[in-house]
Amino acid sequence: MKRDYAGYFDYAAATPTDGEILSIIDDYAVKNFFNPSALYSSGSKMREVVESARRSVAKVLEVKPQQIIWTSGCTEANNLAIKGVMSQYPNAKILISAVEHDSVYLPATNYQYKIIPVDDNGIIDLAKFEDLLDDSVALVSVIYANNETGAIQPLREISNIIKKYLHSNPKRNLPLYFHSDAAQAANFLDLHANGLGLDMMSLNGSKIYGSKATGCLYISSSVNIVPLVNGGGQERGLRSGTEFVGGVVGFSEALNKSQAMRSEVSKRISELQVYLEQNLIKMGGEINTNSDKLPNITNVSYVGLDNEILVLELDKIGFMVSSGSACHAKSGVKSRVLSSMGKTEAQIDGSLRISMGRFTTQSDVESLVRGLEEIIAKNR
Repeated sequence: MKRDYAGYFDYAAATPTDGEILSIIDDYAVKNFFNPSALYSSGSKMREVVESARRSVAKVLEVKPQQIIWTSGCTEANNLAIKGVMSQYPNAKILISAVEHDSVYLPATNYQYKIIPVDDNGIIDLAKFEDLLDDSVALVSVIYANNETGAIQPLREISNIIKKYLHSNPKRNLPLYFHSDAAQAANFLDLHANGLGLDMMSLNGSKIYGSKATGCLYISSSVNIVPLVNGGGQERGLRSGTEFVGGVVGFSEALNKSQAMRSEVSKRISELQVYLEQNLIKMGGEINTNSDKLPNITNVSYVGLDNEILVLELDKIGFMVSSGSACHAKSGVKSRVLSSMGKTEAQIDGSLRISMGRFTTQSDVESLVRGLEEIIAKNR
């Protein structure tokens, strides 16, 4: 059946599952449903399938297979990274950027935490970050690319600052690990964990045309981490529970496909983003991030207009956009990300997130522009 995504502009919330991935999941749900922990041959075959998928993901990240832990997505991976480290050091601090997803921000608030400020484009202030580093910091977590604005953080520079600090403080009593939530980055950016200087990295299947409830956490062998969930001891004892075989195979295939296509897709969507933003500005919009950002995410403010009304009016004529993070869409909570960037209440109240993806066409964008233009004219 042909699927039509012409009106869909919320790829940052969820991507449609690739048809090939659906077929893989169906096969392992119905035909090859065996438990990979079972001793009989059918179970052993599933174990090899799971390990083959792990090797495939490790190759993309240029890490060792045993450093990949399967999770149900980035929320679980982020929680495992933060709680798995910080619960061991009750007197230590965690540093997080001001623009983290709630699955990093909320776990961090369980511990002593400090916020790394960002500029008006949502990029962290490296000098202020360096000032925050001290002997009490055990973990730094900085999102790779923001889910609301697309702003890309300078992970290599952050890592270099951490390494410089550690070199200058060889007698520290605590470890100092660097983690990143890379959920939005996987379709467009380099994921070589060591090259980025990361000790841990979270990935999510539902952002890369894989299945929901799939993902992984890369954990360097140097990281001491404890599990959140105890049980049968799967995933090196760090994530007990029977593996979702079709999900992890589908995730590995989706990750490989997204990385293989990223240059081609980035170029095409970048051109669409330029066209889109030029037209949004003509309608009186203010683009909220104008520096390094993903080619598929545009956050725009229409001061004096209500973003919820704009979202609902667009929905009536067949267009799906967001008023911010999908996690907050129905909560009425104002964007913590835009606020941290110094945006006014009026800018936040009038903000929309428009995100494109693999199936977005020039014609789709032109139609959205026409529809939004009519709605803005009606509501001014």
